[in-house]
Amino acid sequence: MSVVIVIPARFASSRYPGKPLVTLRGASGRPLSLIRRSWQAAMAVAGIDRVIVATDDVRIRDHAQDFGAEVAMTSPDCRNGTERCAEAVATLGLEPEIVVNLQGDAPLTPAWFVEDLVAGLRAAPDAEVATPVLRCSGRMRADLIADRMAGRVGGTTAVFGAEGQALYFSKEVVPFAAGPFAEEAPSPVFHHVGVYAYRPDALAAYAGWPEGRLEVLEGLEQLRFLERGRRIRCVEVEARGRQFWELNNPEDVPRLETMMRDMRID
Repeated sequence: MSVVIVIPARFASSRYPGKPLVTLRGASGRPLSLIRRSWQAAMAVAGIDRVIVATDDVRIRDHAQDFGAEVAMTSPDCRNGTERCAEAVATLGLEPEIVVNLQGDAPLTPAWFVEDLVAGLRAAPDAEVATPVLRCSGRMRADLIADRMAGRVGGTTAVFGAEGQALYFSKEVVPFAAGPFAEEAPSPVFHHVGVYAYRPDALAAYAGWPEGRLEVLEGLEQLRFLERGRRIRCVEVEARGRQFWELNNPEDVPRLETMMRDMRID
């Protein structure tokens, strides 16, 4: 009943080249790289048997090994993090119960997000993939809308059915809601947290499928599963007072640093 976390990290990001090695200053002002902070977040998760950084770049490999991470080298031809996870699992000959993809741009991911995600997949035998969603406050929804109006690719939103079955994911803010919503009030929009838990057979199958039309249009790798009729379970997680944001653009660095100071995360 093993669970493995894989952190895919590539240097040649089209929106933000070199992103995994960008430094973020915590509450004390100490700078640590994005990939190190993401690895630390993974190491804090309970019930995990192994944490692996998967990359195709020797700069990321050397840096990750310097701070003690296990690294799997993967092909530069991987088109996204899910393919990179699949290759790392195959290359290392792993046979876990569940593979977790903790993307390397989400260092503020609380441990309970991943723990609840794994529990959610175990509780849904009909699902092949699970991913966490976080209900947006009025302020978080407004931040997502502001990013889109400014032409920035910000967070992703999720729409799902009554039993948590994913219907769609988008970089637009969906569903539409007239609002307004008070800053701390709950909104009907759910922020998709960039973490996935896969059953190994689904992960291996994914790597052999061509890119999907919607996947390419939205730039969202999980849509390949939906386009193939595969079931994704959305697992609602609780913020518990924590702020959450991914690092998608250079403009997100000061935003994350402010959040870390506010939450006293070093």
